[in-house]
Amino acid sequence: MLGSNGRNNIFVFTGPDGSGRKSVAEAVGQTFGMEKVISFVTRPPRQGEVNGHDYHFISNEKYREMELAGEFLESVEIDGQRYGIRSADIENKLHHRDSVYLIMNHEGAGILKNIYGDQVVRLFLYADRRTVEERERNLGLPEETIMKHLNHYDREMSYRHSCEHAFENYDLGQTTYEITNELERYLERGLIDKD
Repeated sequence: MLGSNGRNNIFVFTGPDGSGRKSVAEAVGQTFGMEKVISFVTRPPRQGEVNGHDYHFISNEKYREMELAGEFLESVEIDGQRYGIRSADIENKLHHRDSVYLIMNHEGAGILKNIYGDQVVRLFLYADRRTVEERERNLGLPEETIMKHLNHYDREMSYRHSCEHAFENYDLGQTTYEITNELERYLERGLIDKD
């Protein structure tokens, strides 16, 4: 099934940890009835994360097995943990839907862009370092995790200018509204009153 622009759309929400990319992505995905492609990861779930919804949490052994079988379209290592997307998951969802979305760091977003080209639309979400740090503390993340994320902040922020769209995210409702307006141009679902 192709979108109104004559192709399937793969929307990638990216940006620094703590930018709110997950909350915004899920709100926008729900608005458009898009399915999320879920990554596989070797780290344990964080507080509030659900297996099969946030990530597929698997062992290092299982990850290696899948990687050796060539299942991953993209595979990256961040702070000693492996993250990967299965090509079959993207293809299967696009077979039934005109659009899917993913939540990824800049490395994964770049790999997907190289593979799928114009089908991939990268939506970069960001907030200032202090806000990001506060959000992560409010989530109850361990101090060590917050520091690791902040160490990646500048590198993630430098990816902003490579993305098709960038949005400051200080208000979930406002950011979701802005992105919904932007994606309406790709999807033409008639959700936005243009008057």
